[in-house]
Amino acid sequence: MTRSPVKVLYIDDEENNLLAFKASFRRQYEIYTANSAAEGLKVLENLQVEVIIADQKMPLTTGVEFFKSISDTYPDPVRILLTGYTDISALADAINHGDIYRYITKPWNDLELHNSIKNAHDAYRAKIDLRNKVKELEKTNDELNRFIYSISHELRAPLVSVIGIVNLVKMEGLYHSSGEYWELIESCSNKLDYYIQKTLQYYKNNKNLSDRSDINFKKLVDEIIDLYSYTDRDTQFNLNINQPHPFIGDAFRLEVILGNLISNAIKYQKDTEVHKIVDINIDVNLYSAEISITDNGLGILNEHLEKIFTQFFKTKNNKGSGLGLFIVKEALNKINGKISVKSSLNQGTTFKITIPNAN
Repeated sequence: MTRSPVKVLYIDDEENNLLAFKASFRRQYEIYTANSAAEGLKVLENLQVEVIIADQKMPLTTGVEFFKSISDTYPDPVRILLTGYTDISALADAINHGDIYRYITKPWNDLELHNSIKNAHDAYRAKIDLRNKVKELEKTNDELNRFIYSISHELRAPLVSVIGIVNLVKMEGLYHSSGEYWELIESCSNKLDYYIQKTLQYYKNNKNLSDRSDINFKKLVDEIIDLYSYTDRDTQFNLNINQPHPFIGDAFRLEVILGNLISNAIKYQKDTEVHKIVDINIDVNLYSAEISITDNGLGILNEHLEKIFTQFFKTKNNKGSGLGLFIVKEALNKINGKISVKSSLNQGTTFKITIPNAN
């Protein structure tokens, strides 16, 4: 299939230069000419030009100024500057701002200008091809995410039924009637449910736009503790929540962040610890919510502290999916929040979070 000739727009206030350019390159390219920046803009409004050549020294507007003026509206065409004199500062400014691909001195050499146009068109095609590839990848990624979400959602229905059956077995006193089988079924079901929940959280966190809700931290934290503390009723929670000001934030992502951190504080307690404690301190001011969550659990090795927010990172003692803290960091990034961590092995861990108040 024959490719259409390259569309080239040449802008110059000297009519002789326009005629000479058209005569030299009309057989190789589809040439459009304009004798001013304003006329060149009219051409761009009606045609998808691939290469723009402009003379630097024109009345009212220089070539560099013209390229800057169209950089947002027409970012794709590749720009070549023709200059009959050396204005180093203007050229450096244009190159630094990415407004020109190349500059050529006048009078031009036909072969040099031809090669420059050819290379400029190759750069144009590479830019367009890259954009198309990115769009294809984004579409594929979106379809994959929707597929994962759909499958995860569908898996939960039969899984909830299995967990429900296990609970019925417990109620009827038959849980230990078959050795460890029911316990194994419950353990595997809970683990699978945990992975599915994290997958759904990851998907929703990537897709959901930030919302603006009135947050009551006391109510939110109480609900999260009630939800996760069933796994270890021995853990004691010390809450210190100071919220003298309204806080507006993303309710979904705040629940994801606090839910993952509080569940981890419970999950990574030491089995031998008699007094399992989680301290939760929240101080809300006009600008942010300052949150710290401290446990006296297993702790984290220093060499692992920089890796814990990495997707699927798991240590020897990790009981989770390696997704929880990654999701926390992603959720914080979405709402411009910050997180830091300090930990001592076998003594405990403290996470400190700052979340902007959108009030």
